Amino acid sequence: MDTFDTVDLLEHALTQMGEVIAGIRPEQAALPTPCTGWDVHALVRHVIGQSLRNFLVSARGEMADWAAPPEELGPDWAVQFRAAAAPVLDTWRSADLDRLVPVPGGKEAPLRGRADQQLTELAMHAWDLVRATGQDRELDPDIAEHGLAWSHTMLRPEFRGPDRAFGLEVPVAPDAPAYDRLAGWFGRDPAWKSPGQGSCSR
Repeated sequence: MDTFDTVDLLEHALTQMGEVIAGIRPEQAALPTPCTGWDVHALVRHVIGQSLRNFLVSARGEMADWAAPPEELGPDWAVQFRAAAAPVLDTWRSADLDRLVPVPGGKEAPLRGRADQQLTELAMHAWDLVRATGQDRELDPDIAEHGLAWSHTMLRPEFRGPDRAFGLEVPVAPDAPAYDRLAGWFGRDPAWKSPGQGSCSR
């Protein structure tokens, strides 16, 4: 996939996330999500107040501080998301994705990997929020497939398990829908449902 296609897909992923956030009702803020330990408010705060902030830094080729706490949410999450997403997309559109940038461990890698990471995060968290809030929304499978392809090269076994960043992989049939496979790969149960919509796991 070339730079133009990658950034176009990232724009679509940002648009999709914006639509998902716009579909959340205020009374759903405290609902649990498939992202263990985070309710809807906390996850949206992460997406808007931390991920978008840090990927703006990352898109410039700089090293973001992921340990810094997310910024607070305003009263209109959809408006806040769009305002924060616009400069991120503008920065990616002007970026050279083949430029080498620092990565943890003192090495360098093409900037493209950071765009792939953001695409993956947007795909996974869009699914989390749709499931948590019971939205009847069809998510774009191309975004999930892109996230799967990238994360299969990056998410190593030592990153999984108790007190690690990611849960153990949940086995999913290879012919399952893209978002089911993405959820299982990131340690979520694809059958997870919010309380009141049926039984849930984890």
